[in-house]
Amino acid sequence: MAERARFAGKVALVTGGTAGIGLATAKGFAAEGAKVVVAARRGDLGDQTVDAIKAAGGEAYFIQTDMADPDSIAAMVAGTVEKYGALDIAFNNAGITGDTTVPIFEASDTEFDEVMAINVRGVRHAIKHQFRVMMEKGGGSIIICGSTASLRGGAGRASAYYTSKHAVIGLMKQVAMDGASRNIRCNAVLPGMVMTETLRKSFENDTMGKLDLLKSRIPMGRPGLPEEIAAGVLFLASDEASYITGVGLSVDGGTVI
Repeated sequence: MAERARFAGKVALVTGGTAGIGLATAKGFAAEGAKVVVAARRGDLGDQTVDAIKAAGGEAYFIQTDMADPDSIAAMVAGTVEKYGALDIAFNNAGITGDTTVPIFEASDTEFDEVMAINVRGVRHAIKHQFRVMMEKGGGSIIICGSTASLRGGAGRASAYYTSKHAVIGLMKQVAMDGASRNIRCNAVLPGMVMTETLRKSFENDTMGKLDLLKSRIPMGRPGLPEEIAAGVLFLASDEASYITGVGLSVDGGTVI
């Protein structure tokens, strides 16, 4: 455990907590003293994540959750309170991309509905239940995972993903307004390109130099690391950000300036 235990005595819930940004954030919360509930669809990865956190000296618990199912989401929040008696921090990270390069005239209605069901409706359902629990206790911190796609469009990319990531910023601002008088803060972290394992594998046979092209569009010249995004989440969740709400924090190497 780290000497700097910013979250000692706190309970943190991380959706999509078994890979990439979610995994790095769950480990970060645990390393700084939080009891962490990891929520995701795959039970095998959930168990692996909990084992890794416990092996490092942290405390964690897994709840299998389908973010497209309102009943599953309600059970996730209820299970968190049942296990640890509270919910102080929620990082709503789970999401899917869909096909981010399809123009509007080729876009599938089915795909749009699937992306919106998880990225927007799922986040809204989760926050509804998280907010109620935090309100009863007297406060908390809610963070949404947006994207640089929350701040801009892209030619040929009139996809559900861009729409959903804009939508959660509006949701974040509304929740921040509802929570301001109730000691509940709501913010968003907006990652740029992040070198997750999925992205790394997609570039393993990059004979066309696509990764180099993408790097050239980032002022800092490289993708971010999951741990760098997690650091932004932990800051927004901490008392160091006690007067910050309704903010989208870009963690993108200067991509959107």
